[in-house]
Amino acid sequence: MSPFEIIMLLCFGAAWPFSIIKSYKSRKNSGKSVAFLYVIIIGYIAGILHKLIYNYDPVIFLYVLNSIMVTFDILLYYRNDRLTKSGAPDVTIS
Repeated sequence: MSPFEIIMLLCFGAAWPFSIIKSYKSRKNSGKSVAFLYVIIIGYIAGILHKLIYNYDPVIFLYVLNSIMVTFDILLYYRNDRLTKSGAPDVTIS
């Protein structure tokens, strides 16, 4: 188990809740790329597979947690896209 891998996953993982909250509250996708989100989720899935096949250790749970948050952000992207296309009014919640 590498402390550097843990730090990397914790740092990336710390950013996702802010992205999720912003997407949820703003109901907009401005500045967000769904292609980028898919690239990130593929990377996390590759990390999970590596842990399962070659080097199983508790760090796998950080990969899983991060991938869940990215998946949730992807779902919010499609929700926001649907809201934008339907002409739903903007709602800003502070």
